[in-house]
Order: sequence, then C-alpha cells, then structure tokens
Amino acid sequence: MGKKSKKSLPSESFLLLPHPSGSQETPTTTWYGPGLEIVDTHTHLLSTFQSYRQNYPEGAFNSIADFVRDVYAGRNIHSIVDVWCEAPVISQWREIADTKYDGIKYNFVIGVHPLRYLNRHNAKDYTPAVEKNIREALAHPLNVGLGEIGLDFHYDNSPRSIQVDVFRQQLLLAISLNKPLTIHTREADSDTEAILKDLVPRDWRIHIHCFTDAPAFAQRLLDWFPNLHIGVTGVITYASNLNTAELVRGMKGESRPRILLETDAPYMVPNNLYGSLQGMKGRLPLCHSAMIPWTAQFVANLWGDEWDAERVMKLGRENARRVYGV
Repeated sequence: MGKKSKKSLPSESFLLLPHPSGSQETPTTTWYGPGLEIVDTHTHLLSTFQSYRQNYPEGAFNSIADFVRDVYAGRNIHSIVDVWCEAPVISQWREIADTKYDGIKYNFVIGVHPLRYLNRHNAKDYTPAVEKNIREALAHPLNVGLGEIGLDFHYDNSPRSIQVDVFRQQLLLAISLNKPLTIHTREADSDTEAILKDLVPRDWRIHIHCFTDAPAFAQRLLDWFPNLHIGVTGVITYASNLNTAELVRGMKGESRPRILLETDAPYMVPNNLYGSLQGMKGRLPLCHSAMIPWTAQFVANLWGDEWDAERVMKLGRENARRVYGV
C-alpha cells in the first residue's frame, strides 16, 4: 500500500456561503433587506487572497477584485476596513486601495504590528523610512486609522522594550494626525493600559482588535475611554477562548454595547459556521468577510431576549461609523 495522499481541502465552492438561516440557495439579490449593511472592521484582504490562491491554485478567482465581487456578492457586505501592518510597508497597498470593488466600499488602516509573522511585520523593523511610507499612506483619502499597532508578549519574537517604544511612537503619530487607533494587545495588559492612559486623550476613537485577554482589563479600558470599542471575531465561538464571550455577555444591559464586528481574515473561521455547510468534510482553510453573520449570531445567543444576528450586525454597523466614519 502506497503513502497516504495529502488530506484534501473542501471544494472552494464552500467559500460561497449559504444563507446563515441554513438555506442552501445562492442569493439572487441579498441575504437580508437593503437596510442591513455589514461592515468588517478588520480584515487582511491581500493575505486572504494569497491564502485562497495558495490553497486553491487552480481556483476560479484570479484577482482580489474578482474574489471580493463573487464571494461577497449578495451577502450584504457594505464595506471593509483592510489592515496593513507590515514593515517594510507593502507597496501594493495603493493599488488595492485604488481598485473598485463593485459597490463594496473599501477603506484601510496602516501601521506596524508588534510581532514578526511570516517574516512580514515586526516592531523592531520600524525605521524612519517605514514611518515615512506610513505617513504617505495615512494621507490617502481612503485611510481611516492607524493600526494594527500595540504589544504582544505571548511570543516575544520582538523585544518588549522595542515593542513599547514603537507603540508609543505610533500612538503619538496617530494623535498628531487625528487618526483613530486599531490596537493589538495580548498578554500585555498592564503595559498596554498604562501607555494608552498616558498618551491617548480619553475621548479618542479606539478599536481594541480581536480581544481575548482578561475581561476585567477590557472593562477598565472601556470605563476610561468612552469611545473605545471591543473587536469581536470568530474566535468568540471557540471553546478554547472563554474571555471574549464573558466580556461580551456582560455588555448585554448597555444601551449601545461597544463592540465592533470583524473577521481578521484570513484567520479564525467561526466554528458555528460549519453547521450551515451541508455535505462539507474538514475545515475551511481561510476566513472572509461574509462570515460576519455567524459571529453576530453567536453574540445574539449570548445576549438572548430581543437580540438576533441582524440586530447585532446593525449595532456593529453603527459602531463602525462611530469609530472609523465608514
């Protein structure tokens, strides 16, 4: 008997998601009525397309515009906030920003992430030349913020002292240009909190991206910064992550819970999505913006009572406007 073949991926057709209600029909108009606008406040569009092409080299979509047009079509995706956080800055940001996406609005944030990932971003690679390129991108009319920046003490593949210094530099740059902030923080609660409170005005618009740390830490930030919002990705659906669900559950009684819906695509496919993919075996190799409704449904289940996925998505849309103006 020969060697086992490489485990096959699900057909790329499963990326064309069915209605979240469970209907297997491909949308002919939109999933929901025209009054519902889904905003993905944190996605990595280039990385998502690269992941798609890597996993499906013979796939149907040959460009980012084709992928967005066909995979998001009919699924109420109103706009996306794309995230560029590499050092050196990837020059394709301008080409992608200037591309038209058939009615889906494109905006972006840019900064330098604290960690190295796939040799592409790292606080210790933040140089005057990188900052110059970031300043140029921040002047683009579709830029809506500076990020994803912050601290990550989980892997420590960028020295902590350098992470702190670069985080402070980028916060001051954002404040000088009146830009909202997209913050990455992981296992760095005390440092992140102290630096934000030291440098950032209390009324600043802040997006704490994909929060997974202690709920008490998040609550201190929410109490201090009235315009700070918590980013909720598909990771809230994971059994390995209880912090996000605990934090979000505690927001139920607020008049306007301060959450933002995001995917962090191509990462973190919502686990509750798989119940809607009849006949599929295995796991999807990438996430994308049309998966937002499953995250919203999970949040609605946490809140119960009069909440459903549509109401959560309308809340996310309103909050995206408040933070990013999109």
